[in-house]
Amino acid sequence: MSDKESTSSWIKSNLITISYAIIIALLIRTFLFQPFFIPSSSMEPGLLVGDRIFSSKYDYGYSRHSFPFSLPLINGRIFEHSPKRGDVVIFKPPHTRNDYIKRLIGLPEDKIKLIDGIVYINSKSVEREFVRTDDKGIVIYRETMANGVNYEIRDLGDKPQDNIEEFIVPENHYFFMGDNRDNSNDSRFWGPVPAERIVAKAQIIFFSTKDGSWFIEFWRWPFDIQFERLFKFIK
Repeated sequence: MSDKESTSSWIKSNLITISYAIIIALLIRTFLFQPFFIPSSSMEPGLLVGDRIFSSKYDYGYSRHSFPFSLPLINGRIFEHSPKRGDVVIFKPPHTRNDYIKRLIGLPEDKIKLIDGIVYINSKSVEREFVRTDDKGIVIYRETMANGVNYEIRDLGDKPQDNIEEFIVPENHYFFMGDNRDNSNDSRFWGPVPAERIVAKAQIIFFSTKDGSWFIEFWRWPFDIQFERLFKFIK
């Protein structure tokens, strides 16, 4: 075999290997697990800017939005499982194809309203108790839903979004809110999310850097890695 043929064979072999690797990675990303980066403070104090998380794609089934670029390869949802109240969910809001991450508050046909920051679901208030005041002077509460799911939320005080009139979640839709209640762009502003646009369930923080420094900036790791957040399950 000549050097030219040997080089051509080597290039072909490597291209095939790379192609297989890409296909396998796409299959894992589409049907099993997908990593996400937390870019904003809307889910504080549970999720911080700079957290990298793994989400499971199979928990809720699959739709076109399970695929990269929302390719229209599936009509509706297949292998569908309904998310549970209190889940931290990744989805695409009705006004954009960008991925958002929020907490599921309202299920289909629920009646949702807020009065002075207190969430009411079907006329019953969600239990809320004071936990602490953080180092920025922001009040942290713990909410506990009727199904026992509990989590911490941030409250900056009296804000317009602390009061919304009663709203009935349509069939096959879900109502989402951020845990950082007064600093979250969520269903209070753009409405409920169709079931088809749900992407995945947030599961675990696998890596975290202070204030979102880049993963590849390894020279900053000794100073920026948030070791206490690594492999922390999301609730």
